[in-house]
Amino acid sequence: MPACGGRRKPPGVTERLSIAIAQIAPVVGDVAGNVARIRRARAEAAALGADLVVYCELCVSGYPPEDLVRKPAYQRACRAAVEALAADTGDGGPAMIVGAPWKTDEADKPYNAAFLLDGGLIAATRCKCRLPNYGVFDEPRHFEPAVGFPQPTEFRGAKLGLMICEDMWIEGAGEALAAAGADFFIVPHGSPFRKTALAERTAAARARCRATGRPLVFVNQLAGQDEVVFEGAAFVMDAHGEVVFRAPQFEEGVFLTEWRREASRWICADGPKARWIGGEEMVYRAVVLGARDYIEKNRFPGVVIGLSGGVDSALTAAIAVDALGPERVRCVMMPSRFTSKESLQDAEECAAMLGVSYETIPIEPAVAAFEQMLAPVFRNLPRDATEENIQSRIRGVLLMALSNKSGWMVLTTGNKSEMSVGYATLYGDMNGGYNPLKDIYKTEVYALARWRNARAPAGLKGPAGLVIPERILTKAPSAELRAGQTDQDSLPPYDALDPILERLVEKEMAVRDIVAEGYDEATVRRIEHMLYVAEYKRRQAPPGPKVTAVNFGRDRRYPITNGWRDRDAPLV
Repeated sequence: MPACGGRRKPPGVTERLSIAIAQIAPVVGDVAGNVARIRRARAEAAALGADLVVYCELCVSGYPPEDLVRKPAYQRACRAAVEALAADTGDGGPAMIVGAPWKTDEADKPYNAAFLLDGGLIAATRCKCRLPNYGVFDEPRHFEPAVGFPQPTEFRGAKLGLMICEDMWIEGAGEALAAAGADFFIVPHGSPFRKTALAERTAAARARCRATGRPLVFVNQLAGQDEVVFEGAAFVMDAHGEVVFRAPQFEEGVFLTEWRREASRWICADGPKARWIGGEEMVYRAVVLGARDYIEKNRFPGVVIGLSGGVDSALTAAIAVDALGPERVRCVMMPSRFTSKESLQDAEECAAMLGVSYETIPIEPAVAAFEQMLAPVFRNLPRDATEENIQSRIRGVLLMALSNKSGWMVLTTGNKSEMSVGYATLYGDMNGGYNPLKDIYKTEVYALARWRNARAPAGLKGPAGLVIPERILTKAPSAELRAGQTDQDSLPPYDALDPILERLVEKEMAVRDIVAEGYDEATVRRIEHMLYVAEYKRRQAPPGPKVTAVNFGRDRRYPITNGWRDRDAPLV
């Protein structure tokens, strides 16, 4: 069996190749299930007349497998799966390029490897050279890097430049493959979704294509995996750096590309012609995919949501319905003495629009009981946020009780603005197993809600037409934990807060540089302080899908105990 870099040339030479892009959704750790998914896609590709089927990075194990790759039993299962898939290709059907962790006796850790399977054999093995160690990636912890750059992989008269994910993004591997005679590049990827991903991927691919004069096939995973979303969006780029064919985002499928040799060069003559989406639709589909896969892959029968009559819980409910269907979403209004008549009406109307189960559980009896229990120890102390947080925690207890009794998971509803500054209650409104809005700033929550109200996206399970009452989008946001409360009692207006947070979180800008852009210095310093001191809350928050360049958790890893503040003062 070949080690990294070995190859066996399969028989047969051709001037044309039909290469299928298999945009599938592997599940991390489900090796047997992933083999079945790979086989189904191969059967579909065979029916289309494919010579070769290309899958995403680590499709056998799922990506990212994290510390699972340390387990010898897992390594053996992945190896056995690759060998079984190789044996499948002895049937005369399409060859395959698949990926899996691959442990050899010489290396301390497994390689992140890709394999050409053909003629019943592992015809070639290529291992990842560059292991990313930034953002959501920490591959040096898990994998051994290949020594040197890969050589071309021969397949039926073509020399394939097979490189894995990060090897495309940095100068070196592609150029070495081209110099060694590669005709075109095939690049299996596990490239996470973020708003800027399409532009960043195509820019990196363009650099390789223009530097080498070679076309490229980009194949990406399609899955939600904990906090990371992979949206597919495979493409073919020509030798000039132009995207000529596109597979859809957020959609599984097998997509055939047709290649032919012309004057000693290979070109892609035909392929999928999907339209890529952007803006609010792209972000909305990403959070729906993230929520759906988290719930489905963890086998929850449905979700429970505290529906308050506010925009965050309304949008969360819409996302859940679009992901699962209304019959799997249970919404609960839990009013207190401070809940307005408008909120009661808006929550009920929103539930009716979405077609979900809806019930009301007043919390006043529990509030009264807690106040009576605490009265002796709170004697002569003024009311403050303590009493407000008790209300939130009572609601958290009720939601978790419903979850325990039914087995349905609680979706929490806090947005990124609130998570940034700690405007949330531990063991209260932060209770839950997953948070679809965790990486969505409040201003974008409104934008996504308005977008969803105006459209009925194809392929989603929610109803067409209005799903969030207009008054929810126009009234002042409020936690309604005291009389007359609004969010802006404690925070700057969101259209001022969110740009400051984006500069502090995503851009890591210095306070003085933010102030230089026209923001009030006292406000910026206050928000920076709130951002730092809320770190302990975020560490206890549920996961949620990454959509920005920097999310809390996988990307931004600040210490909880942190004495730093950006004062621009001399260190004396």
